[in-house]
Amino acid sequence: MSLLQLILLISAGVIFYLFFRQLFSGNYPKRGIDYEAKRADVQIGEINRPDKTFSRAPESKSRLQELLEIADASLEKGDNLEAKKALQSALILDERNIEALRRLGVVYMNMNDYSNARKIYEMLLQIDPRDDLAHSSLANALHKLGEDEEALAHHKEAIAIDPDYAPHHYNYANTLYDLGRKEEALEEYRKAYALDPELHEAKKMIEKLEA
Repeated sequence: MSLLQLILLISAGVIFYLFFRQLFSGNYPKRGIDYEAKRADVQIGEINRPDKTFSRAPESKSRLQELLEIADASLEKGDNLEAKKALQSALILDERNIEALRRLGVVYMNMNDYSNARKIYEMLLQIDPRDDLAHSSLANALHKLGEDEEALAHHKEAIAIDPDYAPHHYNYANTLYDLGRKEEALEEYRKAYALDPELHEAKKMIEKLEA
């Protein structure tokens, strides 16, 4: 055997040795365990299959919810115009959204736009005739518009639906007081204060009328 043949034989032996050592060591890629997610929401699909995830990431807020939050922040700052814009945009997305309508009614009342406030509260009552908050708010708007008999009727309806809600009695008392019906107003202020001792304005009116 020549020297060259000896070298080739040794080389072949080394190659076979390395091949079989790697084969039996288990240290090679295995189908089905090639990918391990490092986070729960890591995507494992291709770009055209974004639904392929170990667990779906939390959904982002809807545009409607964002607009309601903008309106709330604007109201808190006293910016009724900005709140109005946000709420009108929200109602384009969902014209019968109760939360947007209720907030818009408050905005119109703050802006002394009682005619539009009335329309909003009437719309809420079309959606739910037993919405006591809408009855009470509509009564306040009607009173500002000078339609007092209708206002009193809606105050009474709000109280009939939820007699244990102190603000209903308080709002009714305010309308009665403005109309000069002070004995009836005093009775309603007392009911409001009995239901909610934290309603300090009712207590002040009681003291004023009892003086």
